[in-house]
Amino acid sequence: MTSYLFRPLQIGSLHLRNRVVVSPMCQYSASEGSATAWHRTHWGTLVHSGAALVMVEATAVAAEGRITYADLGLYSDANEHAMAHVLQDLRRHSDTPLGIQLGHAGRKASSEVPWRGGRLLDAGNARGWQRLAPSAAPLTASEPAPLALDARDMKRIREAFAASARRAARLDFSTVQLHFAHGYLMHQFLSPIANGRTDAYGGTLENRMRYPLEVLDAVRQAWPDKPLGIRVSATDWIDGGWDLQQTLALAEGAKALGCDWIDVSSGGISPAQKIAAGPGYQVPFARAVRQSTGLLTGAVGLITGAQQAEDIIANGSADLVSLARAMLWNPHWPWQAAAELGADVVAPPQYWRSAPRGVRGVFRNHQDGARGSAVK
Repeated sequence: MTSYLFRPLQIGSLHLRNRVVVSPMCQYSASEGSATAWHRTHWGTLVHSGAALVMVEATAVAAEGRITYADLGLYSDANEHAMAHVLQDLRRHSDTPLGIQLGHAGRKASSEVPWRGGRLLDAGNARGWQRLAPSAAPLTASEPAPLALDARDMKRIREAFAASARRAARLDFSTVQLHFAHGYLMHQFLSPIANGRTDAYGGTLENRMRYPLEVLDAVRQAWPDKPLGIRVSATDWIDGGWDLQQTLALAEGAKALGCDWIDVSSGGISPAQKIAAGPGYQVPFARAVRQSTGLLTGAVGLITGAQQAEDIIANGSADLVSLARAMLWNPHWPWQAAAELGADVVAPPQYWRSAPRGVRGVFRNHQDGARGSAVK
């Protein structure tokens, strides 16, 4: 019987050859939001990995929505032009579908890149800017408070999400994912830990969900014909914070507005979180969302082994497995997983002779389905 992990899946108009997704991973290598030669090299590796879908990194919908000054953006003509050139090169050699994750960092914006400490850069720093958030509540007590968003800025950011989705359509991405997780702006609205508003966008669960769902609706209108997904944090890992039951309500609201799939992660809203990490520690959240809502669901978080990923799909915990660090460590993880599970995987013919002698499985050409005889 064919491996569950390597069975195809249809998400609306998007056909996936298998269930392996490359998660969006920040590279902090953009110039004024625009993709560079680094992205051509990095994404070029991933589109030949054998994964069915490559989600390019978290991409800001506004300059002030970047996590760092080196984040990727899709808010200007220059950003769109630079990304078009990179994508053109990738598509010459691979038909692997590409998706894009759109987000806004909110109070977690204006930071230094991680390998330089990741500290907050205040508005007085040459590389910093004024941060915006649902409430004037800083991430930590040692940081200056962000500005609370007013109605005008909320409208502007909502329209920025829609505008970036239209740019993504012109760039022919196969799917858009909205970043509702990891303590960024949409998650800040959702979580009572970060949202202290007293208007129609704060307080009750319905009010806290209102703005993220308005953003999703605006993007759905701007992106009408292709799959639309969200990434959520299923829990804040803090007593009194966002939790699984609220996530289920959000997922139902998103589904009603035309959301097609959901990636289920967790955490990120506060350093006070107490995460019980371990192999596959977030998979039960994905299973709960899948069973409750019927949405196509992705599992993430310390998924590193082929059999582990196979079991997640086989036992109905998720429809997709999204890998991040494992793909950076081993960009050909899907090749090795296919060999271990006795499945086929698409790879360019230039690489067909690469497999060690005796490895099971077979490479396929993405263009004509021809099989390479190097993997036996």
